[in-house]
Amino acid sequence: MFLAVAPSLGISTLRELITRAKKAPGEITYATTGIGRLTHLTGELLQREAGIKLLLVPYTGGPSHAVTDVATGRVAMIIEGYSGVAGAARSGSIKLIAVASAKRLAEFPDVPTVAETIPGFQATGWAVLVAPIGTPEAIIDKISEDLRKVTLDPELQRKLAPLGSYRNPMSAAETTAFVHKQQQTWQPILDEIAKNQR
Repeated sequence: MFLAVAPSLGISTLRELITRAKKAPGEITYATTGIGRLTHLTGELLQREAGIKLLLVPYTGGPSHAVTDVATGRVAMIIEGYSGVAGAARSGSIKLIAVASAKRLAEFPDVPTVAETIPGFQATGWAVLVAPIGTPEAIIDKISEDLRKVTLDPELQRKLAPLGSYRNPMSAAETTAFVHKQQQTWQPILDEIAKNQR
């Protein structure tokens, strides 16, 4: 997940955004592509961890309309995956101020992580391959090893990296632990959203 702002906002860093948001709670708008999606959850987590209040502007149908509204200054910022903001970021229509990955991305070395401002912050999209309960361990291990070999292919990584996608092969046990950790991260955010919807 990338955080990008309208150039007209006059903000260049996440620290500047947080400082301004603390001075004007609920006045800085942020676009996401739908309620309950990772873009929205990342915004909610950012607000909780930074101690700020932003004004959510949800969009449907993908990021193109939201990006246009950020580029024109109608909305102050957007939280979106790289493929959704790449063109506008390259053209300078919007400004990337942070990425929510664990470390800076090689393709975007000048874009700091959110964790450089809010230690421990991480919000990334992910996909895992699952099997039905009861699938024999030998089959799971074989598929896991085959998938690991494919994801470690340098050519695949070369194609994924410019899209902001990175592989992180894990064993079945590591995957289960990862999914549980994600649940622990996002459940309080989902509970808070549900509470506010009532």
